[in-house]
Amino acid sequence: MDFWQRYRAIDARDTRFDGQFYTAVRTTGIYCRPSCPARTPKADNVTFYETSAAAHEAGYRACKRCLPEAVPGTPAWNVRSDIAGRAMRLINDGVINRDGVEGLAARLGYSSRQLNRILSHELGAGPLSLARASRAQTARTLLVSTGMKVSDIAFAAGFSSVRQFNETIGEVFAMTPSALRATARHHRAPAATTALTLNLPYREPFNPGVFNFLAVRAIPGIEEGSSGSYARTLRLAHGDARFRVEYDAGAPGRPLVLTIGAVDLRDLASLLSRVRRLLDLDADPVAIDAALAADPRLAAAVARTPGMRMPGAVDPQELLIRAMIGQQITVAAARTALVQLSAAGSESLVPADGLHRLFPTAAQIAETGFELLRGPQRRIDSVRAAAAAMASGDLDFGYGDDVRGLEDKLLPLAGVGPWTVGYVAMRVIGAPDVFLANDAAVRNGIRSLTQATDGTTPSPDFREVSPWRSYATMHLWRAAAAAQAAARTASPTRSQ
Repeated sequence: MDFWQRYRAIDARDTRFDGQFYTAVRTTGIYCRPSCPARTPKADNVTFYETSAAAHEAGYRACKRCLPEAVPGTPAWNVRSDIAGRAMRLINDGVINRDGVEGLAARLGYSSRQLNRILSHELGAGPLSLARASRAQTARTLLVSTGMKVSDIAFAAGFSSVRQFNETIGEVFAMTPSALRATARHHRAPAATTALTLNLPYREPFNPGVFNFLAVRAIPGIEEGSSGSYARTLRLAHGDARFRVEYDAGAPGRPLVLTIGAVDLRDLASLLSRVRRLLDLDADPVAIDAALAADPRLAAAVARTPGMRMPGAVDPQELLIRAMIGQQITVAAARTALVQLSAAGSESLVPADGLHRLFPTAAQIAETGFELLRGPQRRIDSVRAAAAAMASGDLDFGYGDDVRGLEDKLLPLAGVGPWTVGYVAMRVIGAPDVFLANDAAVRNGIRSLTQATDGTTPSPDFREVSPWRSYATMHLWRAAAAAQAAARTASPTRSQ
């Protein structure tokens, strides 16, 4: 977007641009979200920034009226595959908090000086400033949504001391933490539980089909899902965690409520980032739907299910194992195999909400888990080899990769082909333009849509809707599942 496109967006108070850029006003010294209800400033006084960190660096403070740190994340970090986009995915996952700038630079293959120069040029702020802005956003969320002690919030958000936390909150928001907490619109009564509960911001519309996608693939004891909720256990850098997300379309504001049952506070920011990635909450559904609906083959599907989300992954290594086991077999068969494999995980947790196990680690799968798998020996050997490579560190991939990087790392593995790499790219890094042309369900979905559009022949790769072909894939999967369910209903019941 150029200057005047952005200026028209702030003049229209367009909420879909919240989090995609920030408006700084020289005469007031503050920066706002695009939908800020304040009077539109004169164009001569406005500077637009890609990130809130860049506005901080330029000396601006957050608007107390619109609270620009309270918006959904920037969808560009998944769309962009350059160093800036890859770095932001890792920063949001807490890599700087855990490994510092040197660790972030090493993951991206640059020196810290080079990375600082690139990010300052592309985003207007260096990695430390970007991480500081991310911490401030996490801290604001916890202050207004939970009853946590301020000192606990400081460390949970990634600050090294309470003093640093207080200084940052004061510089960014021009308020003390207590004053910022007082801005909460709804004050929760203290609960007699250690669980944390908070609302997750997202851009409308939101289609809850992502919950169904996760539910039909859920592994009992590790995951639990329904048409409006999802819960699971997982490992994070400092310990095990457990969470549940619930969506109530009938409640005022249609909130997405996250309840965290267990987590090391040092991992809280990472958990929040991964849950958001899992449910694709930083997407821009209006822009995606507009592009997809322009294609007559998808127009009806988009109209029926606006706001389709692309499910992510909370553990990249786990997702690769699941993809390798699930390729070329049905979802039900893959789930059965994964239920068997989950027995390799030796950890048993205190039961809560039906969750009592963790998905086995790569080392556990390489050592004994492969013995629990059934099917062709070649596939079993491939899974074991991939697990061994991840356990040894020879195979290292994650949120900081791009599609080309995943291809270079995964395609040399036995049993991994283009479908597996594409599926991992969709779910781990949120790659928006993956089209799984050889997927059986995609082919069935195309046939279903062809029938629904009076015989229109789709192009082989749906390039017309690029760069949103991953979302087209989600619509095709949904169409295939609906056609299959209709066929089962129409066919007479056979006696067994």
